[in-house]
Amino acid sequence: MKKTITTKLLFLLLICFGLTNCTDPYKIQTDTFEDILVVEATLTNILQKQTVKLTRTNRFEDMLSTVEKNAVVFVTDSDGTQYDFVEDNNVYTSVNEFEPVHGKQYRLTVLTSDGKKYISSSEVLPAVNNLQDVTASVQTVDGIRGVEIRAKSLDPSNSSQYYRYEYEETYKVISPKWIPFKAIITGPREIQVIQRTQEAKICYSTDKSTDIILLNTGETNENRVDFPVRFISNQNYIISYRYSILVHQYVHNQHAYNYYKTLQKVSGGSGNVLSPNQPGYFSGNLKCVTNPNEKVIGFFDVASVSSKRIFFDYADLFPGEPLPPFKVACNELVLDFCFTPPFCDGESILAYLSTNVMAVYEFIDAPIYTFIPTPCADCSSFSNNQIPPFWE
Repeated sequence: MKKTITTKLLFLLLICFGLTNCTDPYKIQTDTFEDILVVEATLTNILQKQTVKLTRTNRFEDMLSTVEKNAVVFVTDSDGTQYDFVEDNNVYTSVNEFEPVHGKQYRLTVLTSDGKKYISSSEVLPAVNNLQDVTASVQTVDGIRGVEIRAKSLDPSNSSQYYRYEYEETYKVISPKWIPFKAIITGPREIQVIQRTQEAKICYSTDKSTDIILLNTGETNENRVDFPVRFISNQNYIISYRYSILVHQYVHNQHAYNYYKTLQKVSGGSGNVLSPNQPGYFSGNLKCVTNPNEKVIGFFDVASVSSKRIFFDYADLFPGEPLPPFKVACNELVLDFCFTPPFCDGESILAYLSTNVMAVYEFIDAPIYTFIPTPCADCSSFSNNQIPPFWE
């Protein structure tokens, strides 16, 4: 039986709330504001062009950070060698590839276009301890069953004590209600169902970690690292098919580790590591030479890094078990494409299609169409339909 108007309206409201978030946000306004330089700079022991990111603090109501333009940026080492950086696509990139080495000291200098000079303390590269393995196993954590991903390494000399982890996860997405057709608006009161010309059934999404993940082996008196970097509930759709994670292990000196530890406490453990929207100010290892009272946000870091990637399939870890639920509920809605009240849904259909909220699922009995939320039929609406070059 066809749904009543009240039911359809309720469904529309639920879709609008769940997919487009069509509520009026409360606009936060900044009463006071300090324009402060924000520095993000981590040199690693990889022979590559190193990068430094310079931005300015912004008001809460501002959507994007302001990039610091036309600065002079360079790094010097304790032998007197200078490594120059040039502005490139909103970051400053070293002109030549270079690799920090253990035993040397490195210092960052920034000269801004308004004549101010900023320098960092001298930092040294810690001992290198490579990430040996990344494993995935089924575990129950805090009463939740899922996949625990652990980073493993060994430091026989006990010289690498301060660790930080980042990861990039990529996962295969399959649209559960995909069909090879889609509906488009072709006129004021016209729609047409046409053949899809682009991949919309299988996609690949990539997310980067946002938490500040730290480990101090000095607190455990262990020279072996076996650390849980990521836990994913078995009800999370991202592991429904094939999943990959690239884990980066950074080894820091104590000065840098203490900075990240403080930032972790201030930020609650999550968020952009050096977000210009800081919840509070605390100093790093940078200062303004021309005005010692001026605040500077950020830290110049020299760290060793190593990385490993693993893959697994849901069926390998949870054989015979049902897949996790999809990211949205794929409830079907039957609508009549006509415009005579009170039982016609033409205007609603046009509104759905114009905002990409819903997609046609069946149209056998046109002008009676079955619609579902767009992600259920078209994964490219929220994911990437190109296979990553590293995918196996």
